[in-house]
Amino acid sequence: QVQLVESGGDSVQAGGSLRLSCILSGYNYRDNCMAWFRQPPGKEREAVTFICPTGGSTGYTDSVKGRFTISQDNAKNTVYLQMNSLTPEDTAMYYCATGFIGTNWRLSKDYLYWGQGTQVTVSS
Repeated sequence: QVQLVESGGDSVQAGGSLRLSCILSGYNYRDNCMAWFRQPPGKEREAVTFICPTGGSTGYTDSVKGRFTISQDNAKNTVYLQMNSLTPEDTAMYYCATGFIGTNWRLSKDYLYWGQGTQVTVSS
């Protein structure tokens, strides 16, 4: 049974930082890329970043470039999302996903497995 468990979400003030974690079990991380998505209140889910085990390639959506960093700990089967210089626009439920079966990492429909999410709230 594949399970993804996110943690680290919190309420912070603008300019603050958070580190989200996603622990993967029942699935070999080395077999597939992992991604972070977020869903702001009343809006659609959007892709934030991804990381692939082969070569450690990464990608970011424009709005988080230079502020967010994705990383992995293979020994712990865990992916992290370091978020710096947070703004109220970053307020959202953050989800990690894996089991990528498509060609465009930004499409949520192309991921088979999802966590339950962790809430990030940034106040001004």
